Amino acid sequence: MRLIALTLVGAMLLLLTSCAEIDSMSKGAKGAAGGAAGGALIGQAIGRSTEATLIGMAVGTVLGYIVGNEMDKSDRQQLNHAYETGPSGQPVAWVNPDSGKNYQVTPQPAYTNTSTNQTCRKAEITATVDGKPETTQTTACRNAEGQWVLNN
Repeated sequence: MRLIALTLVGAMLLLLTSCAEIDSMSKGAKGAAGGAAGGALIGQAIGRSTEATLIGMAVGTVLGYIVGNEMDKSDRQQLNHAYETGPSGQPVAWVNPDSGKNYQVTPQPAYTNTSTNQTCRKAEITATVDGKPETTQTTACRNAEGQWVLNN
């Protein structure tokens, strides 16, 4: 069953990324790809079944797309600021003045990713779109220029 689930996850990610390079993908497509992978892993870890993996992948895809698609440049600057200066476990919130969308980010303590030797932080992001809150888990790591870059 795990092989089937992993094959489906791989096929979904391949489908999402096959038509474009990562740099030219839309924010929504990047969010959907990261959400699908993360959701599938969480679904498998919680449910330990193909069904749970597929449900996790579906939910992660939708949430990742919504959050990725909704954030514009000023929102990404606010997100970067939250990763940079936000106290661990304390929410950082803002309202986009142009779109009226609400965001809340709760960063976790920074840690060093031993495989890449990068400083990283996990965070929970809640985006309220059309009055409906959507929450996703993210991880960002500092790149060589010192900027926070989302990994999922």
